[in-house]
Amino acid sequence: MVYLTLEEKATVTALWNKVAEVGIEILGRLLVVYPWTQRFFESFGNLPSADAVMSNAKVKAYDKKVLVFLTEGLKHVDHLKGVFALLSELHYKKLHVSPENIRVSLRDP
Repeated sequence: MVYLTLEEKATVTALWNKVAEVGIEILGRLLVVYPWTQRFFESFGNLPSADAVMSNAKVKAYDKKVLVFLTEGLKHVDHLKGVFALLSELHYKKLHVSPENIRVSLRDP
C-alpha cells in the first residue's frame, strides 16, 4: 500500500487536473507508437497511419473513457491498486489481455 501525505495528494491532483485540461490521447498514442497493439482494437476499423488513428472517432471516444476512469481512480489515490485491479480483471477475463500489460506498479514506502 502506498500512502501519500496531504501535500503529495494535492500535488498529484493539481498535476492531473492540468493533464485533464489539455486533454489526453492515451489510446491514440499507444496505437501509433506500438502499432502491433491495433490487433486488440480491430473493431475500430482500418488504422493505416498516425493521422487515421488520431482522427478515428472510436479511438477518441476510448481516450475519453480512459481519461474519465483515471480521473475517477485518482479520487481514491490511497487505494489505486484496488481501483485499477477491477480494470485489470475486466481486461483479463473479457478482453483476454494479459494483466501484466496494464499492471499498476506501486512501490511500498
